[in-house]
Amino acid sequence: MTVATFRALHHDRAAGDPLVLPGPWDAASARVLADAGFPALATPSAGVAASLGYEDGATPPDEMFAAVARIVRAVPVPVSADVESGYGLAPAELVGRLLDTGVVGCNLEDSAGDGTLTDPRRHADWLAEVRAEAGDALFINARVDTFLVGTGDPADAVGRARLYVAAGADCVYPILAPLEVLPALREGITGPLNMAADPDRESVAELGRRGATRITFGPGMQRYAMGAIGDLAAGLRA
Repeated sequence: MTVATFRALHHDRAAGDPLVLPGPWDAASARVLADAGFPALATPSAGVAASLGYEDGATPPDEMFAAVARIVRAVPVPVSADVESGYGLAPAELVGRLLDTGVVGCNLEDSAGDGTLTDPRRHADWLAEVRAEAGDALFINARVDTFLVGTGDPADAVGRARLYVAAGADCVYPILAPLEVLPALREGITGPLNMAADPDRESVAELGRRGATRITFGPGMQRYAMGAIGDLAAGLRA
């Protein structure tokens, strides 16, 4: 699948039929998810970090890019990668390293490592530089962290999202936005809207009914798998 085809998966979707992108954290989990029939995958930075022995946000860039490249090589479907806030790399280097992994897209967040929101206009300018470097070769999912580390004001989230779309983002991702504000976000934001679901069918269905275009899971699948292994281990010792 080409980047153009991956981008097209986000458009002209029927109401209540979001694009579901499971989140592999290593090559083995990616193979399981691809074999289940999903058309594409989206890595979670927190899940990959856990698989490498790091806290969320503490993965060295070289290790993150290497892990993503292994996931891409393991599956026949396209992969988008969460690369946090870009690791301080200049747009040209960031784009080059992403393309070297073989991914078709990326998540880029608008908060800093100290847990504060980035100035939205400065971030939009940076996204525009990333878009200029990437051309059409990457699908850019711009994460909006208003509900994670900001005020939680839907108007702020919409304002940021509009700036990022104008800068060239293909999709916006207001992470941790409450269900009740999703219709307002959908009304105020043009284009695809990514929401995070719990790893269960009803969570996905509810977000789709309320206007989400694309569903990802953050580290939810990795944590679910670790919980299942914990239960297995406890049973073996019983």
